[in-house]
Amino acid sequence: MKKVWALATGMTMGLSLATAQAADTVTIQLKWVAQAQFAGYFVAKEKGFYKDAGLDVTIKPGGPDVAPPQVIAGGGADVVVDWMPSALASREKGVPLVNISQTFKKSGLELTCRAETGIKKPTDFKGKTIGVWYGGNEYPFLSWMSKLGIKTDGSAGGIKIIKQGFNVDPLLQKQADCVSTMTYNEYWQVIDGGYKPSQLVVFKYEDEGVATLEDGLYVLEKNLKDPAFVAKMAKFVKASMKGWDYAKNHVDEAVKIILAGDSTGAKTAKDQTRMMTEVGKLLGATDGKLDVKDYDRTVATLMSGGSDPVITKKPEGAYSFAVYDAMK
Repeated sequence: MKKVWALATGMTMGLSLATAQAADTVTIQLKWVAQAQFAGYFVAKEKGFYKDAGLDVTIKPGGPDVAPPQVIAGGGADVVVDWMPSALASREKGVPLVNISQTFKKSGLELTCRAETGIKKPTDFKGKTIGVWYGGNEYPFLSWMSKLGIKTDGSAGGIKIIKQGFNVDPLLQKQADCVSTMTYNEYWQVIDGGYKPSQLVVFKYEDEGVATLEDGLYVLEKNLKDPAFVAKMAKFVKASMKGWDYAKNHVDEAVKIILAGDSTGAKTAKDQTRMMTEVGKLLGATDGKLDVKDYDRTVATLMSGGSDPVITKKPEGAYSFAVYDAMK
């Protein structure tokens, strides 16, 4: 009887331990709505990669009114997806964000212009109306214009900015000469809106030498002082990158997972397949570790704004490899 009781007790303790491990929770705040741009996280959750790592992950979609730095500063997430310009600007303003992993190696940001406007090169932007995303996405554009010496206040010889919603309506309705687009999303909205590639002139930030790092993972600096948090993030990053690798190599399955998680019902297999394929071209190494040279380039670009730079000094402690060190 004692042996049976001991066995039952041992099993109960084992189950309790397993439950405790499974209760290691992580909340991630996305930069935008659920779509293939964030496929790796949804795939990691659906395929059980997080569960296998002993994690219970909650994925919070973003939107036009969601600013990841504000969410994490308010305690609404453990980790956020954000662009580095936004994260570094937020850090300088008092939100101590730290990059722990860099999902996207390349930038997908571009300006898409109507060819009929006569725009052929960046200096032709002068006197034109351009749609720009704000909420943290404006920094690469403003830095680029500052580098070109083009004023963005609407004054003579400068450009007029339209605060663009997350669509391409200003271009389709000819309210703007150019609009901000991503290689994996809005550019294709322009094509679907009736334009042919030959009717467009596209300026990719990568090609113009003003690309800055986009989707990366950020946490609050103070949390990296907690070994338990670092260990949890190590498991999260490793499982997430496994999810990204799977999504890149199983596009159709990744798209099905994304569509299943789309509460709006507005997305289609066609647009998400296109997005997943394009996003796959932006991914870096399979471990997602930040390349310091890319970080330095981003900082230099953001500081090259003359009298109005995005950041005024080189950040200290804005990235950390502590999470990767914990994986060893």
